[in-house]
Amino acid sequence: MENYSVGLDIGTTKIVAIVGRRNSHGKIEVLGVGKSKSLGVHRGIVTNIAQTITSIQTAVQEAEKSSGIPITKVTVGVAGKHIRSLQHSDYIMRENPETYITEEDIEVLKEQVKKLPMLPGEEIVHVLPQEYKVDAEDEIQEPVGMHGKRLDAKFHVVVGQMASIRNIARCVKEAGLEMEALTLEPLASSEAVLAKEEKEAGVAIVDIGGGTTDIAIFKDNIIRHTCVIPYGGGIITNDIKEGCSIIEKYAEKLKVKFGSAIPDLEKDTTFVTIPGLHGRQDREISLRTLAKVINARIEEILEMVNTELKAYGAFEQKKKLIGGIVLTGGGSNLKNLRQLANYITGFDSRIGFANEYVANDKDEYLKNPEFATAIGLLMESLKIRDKKPTGENPAEEEIKLEEQNTESVENQEETESPQSKKTKRERLTFGQAFMKKVSAFFEEVDG
Repeated sequence: MENYSVGLDIGTTKIVAIVGRRNSHGKIEVLGVGKSKSLGVHRGIVTNIAQTITSIQTAVQEAEKSSGIPITKVTVGVAGKHIRSLQHSDYIMRENPETYITEEDIEVLKEQVKKLPMLPGEEIVHVLPQEYKVDAEDEIQEPVGMHGKRLDAKFHVVVGQMASIRNIARCVKEAGLEMEALTLEPLASSEAVLAKEEKEAGVAIVDIGGGTTDIAIFKDNIIRHTCVIPYGGGIITNDIKEGCSIIEKYAEKLKVKFGSAIPDLEKDTTFVTIPGLHGRQDREISLRTLAKVINARIEEILEMVNTELKAYGAFEQKKKLIGGIVLTGGGSNLKNLRQLANYITGFDSRIGFANEYVANDKDEYLKNPEFATAIGLLMESLKIRDKKPTGENPAEEEIKLEEQNTESVENQEETESPQSKKTKRERLTFGQAFMKKVSAFFEEVDG
């Protein structure tokens, strides 16, 4: 079995493929990186299948060239304005309370949650346990090995539009790749930039991408809240384009090179000259004017972040985020953003660099926060592979069986013992199990 994994970040402004493996010290060793402009995605949602497929292929080919490794499987991130989350509590009654609770019991409880009725067109993407209760004992983090009759749990459930997720799956498949698993992007970013101590103390990761701003809140090492704000760095570029009456290419360059989140820290006497169109006169824009345009939009985004923090209860003493806020994603490169975030939210902020768990980034190319999601997806993929028994690939076996003959799989399941079915289910992560459903959908379409 190959000892490397691939993370594929399909973003609004760029698509990044990162190939890597875990070294002997447990650190991430990046073997190759591919990056291309994203042409068919808007605010995290695929709007042009053909262009997205081409962009994926370009990024993957570049990653293959730099790593010297053929890429066949990828772990993909999902985000977009269609993503929402909810809290849900559920329980099961165990048949024999004399036996101790096993992983099988927890899987049965998770499966029960996955059957929750959703709105039309929606599908559960993640079922994330927060804490358990065994009979009268509550606030239990790990119930395995305990005795009890009733097992309760609180879950954080992430939901998305099935059509949007199928479009991503189709693009990956048409690009000649197999989707190994699907992961919510803010969860992936948190893997790359957050320390365990921060997750325990309480922290919010704010990933400002090109089309969306993704938020994940952790407390006591448990995911407490996730959401996707449908605004990112792209809308700031558009504001500069409209406010300064210039084309998008120059607006993006202005934002990246001269942009600032706080107008008062910029000089009104410093100007940037923008070339005129087709022989027209050049335009001059002051840095303070530029900062005012940027500030109006970035303040709006941070206020929306603040609303989500309040919705979680981050200003209550018991839920207080001691670790503050970690800003990441390409939008976090904006000058003075950290100071503005401190002022608007009242929480201490820092920039989350993407190479904090990477061992071989000597030239600090991967330090740029824009790579946080891709590296996080790589880490998630490596986690999945670490859980698999050597020489086996349960996800691949299950998907291939379904693609070859759906009917034969059903017949096989009828003859299998219940214990055998439960063992197979335990091997699959939720992302892999979800991929079985996507694969079945394509089998029906192809048929």
